[in-house]
Amino acid sequence: MIVVKHVVVAEIPLLEMVESDIDHQKLPTVLFYHGWGSCKESAMVNGYELAKQGFRAVLPEAYLHGERKEGTLNEEAYMEFWQVVAHSIEEFPTLTDYYISNGLTDPNRIGVTGLSMGGITTCALLTQYPSIKTAVCLMGSPAPVLFSRWLLNSSWAEGLNIDEANYQAELEQLKPIDLSLQPEKIAGRYLHFWHGTADNTVPYQPTLDFYERVINEQPEAAKHVSFTSTKGAGHKVPYESSVEMATFFAKHL
Repeated sequence: MIVVKHVVVAEIPLLEMVESDIDHQKLPTVLFYHGWGSCKESAMVNGYELAKQGFRAVLPEAYLHGERKEGTLNEEAYMEFWQVVAHSIEEFPTLTDYYISNGLTDPNRIGVTGLSMGGITTCALLTQYPSIKTAVCLMGSPAPVLFSRWLLNSSWAEGLNIDEANYQAELEQLKPIDLSLQPEKIAGRYLHFWHGTADNTVPYQPTLDFYERVINEQPEAAKHVSFTSTKGAGHKVPYESSVEMATFFAKHL
């Protein structure tokens, strides 16, 4: 039986999902990050699939979301979006240290995944934490600088008063977490992408371009970096892709 526990670690609420008969064992652990405007509960189908595979699934609540909400999220809050991602990056070691120190997580078997904003967070985490062994990016982007430029040239930005100096400064701040600018930080780790070809929220093509560049420039990468496309799919992860995500971790974590 899979149990769902509400846990708070250093004021960060999360859901933990795990098979009850192995709950107190030191387990491989996967953190799943939800998307913009959503909450940890929305990711439970993914946590369930991970728990079925014997993982401890940890679903953190993102900054300014769910229980951490401080008001209405501004759908046009460009700066706010990247602040949420930054908080998740900063909070990652707090969460993993908690589970490792309590003997619940194998420090050599830690994975990360997420959808949309959570997929962007997943790729960013790979640039900062070598302790991550395996990752899956669901309709996210490994290229936050490029994605940021795309956002401000899309219909989303119509009518916004964007200060050019602040915008350029923000781009500079994104460079250290941009996996596309430092693909060597994949460093032989297993990484899988899923993306729908008709995604109008986080564009499909830049992610595919990154994948193809990696496997062409790093021949060994073809053994551990993979990509699944779903033709005609928009910005929603199908159940089958959640199962594929969990299966990928079962094979490589």
